[in-house]
Amino acid sequence: MQRNLVLELDIPSSAEYIAIVRLVVASVAGARRALADERVDDLKLAVSEACTNAIEANHSASPTSPTSPTSPVHVEVWESPDRLEVCIEDSGPGFDPDKVASPPPFTDPERLNFERGLGIPLIRTLVDNAAFVRKRNGTLVRMTVFGGPVDGDDTGTIYMDVSRLSDPPSLDSGG
Repeated sequence: MQRNLVLELDIPSSAEYIAIVRLVVASVAGARRALADERVDDLKLAVSEACTNAIEANHSASPTSPTSPTSPVHVEVWESPDRLEVCIEDSGPGFDPDKVASPPPFTDPERLNFERGLGIPLIRTLVDNAAFVRKRNGTLVRMTVFGGPVDGDDTGTIYMDVSRLSDPPSLDSGG
């Protein structure tokens, strides 16, 4: 299967940048794939959850780790003839997704006491396929949504690095 890189984006490990990723991925998905609006909305929510987890993972890195809370979250969007893949990678300590406790069923009154840990089950529900890959320095979340391309699309790869936006340039007030 041939995959093409469509978008590459690095953002600071800060929650205010999640909306940027969500909107950019939704724009790419809506413009390049024949997906219903509801599917794009599902993808946006899954991307938000994965970015939130990546930011939290970067912030949980130990002070002696080669990574730090300032490590960017890396996002890539890939496509092939029948799918769109969104990959979100952190530099945190990693985790075993198979050991994440599943929340109780919605009908169980204990569900009200389950405040954390809904992101991974939610991601798995919202996209057609989700893979969580432990890497030496972090975790890669690969989310796949199936759907063909929009006819006539011939746009190329987009690369944006907004990771330095957390340190905006100083404004020189002297004329």
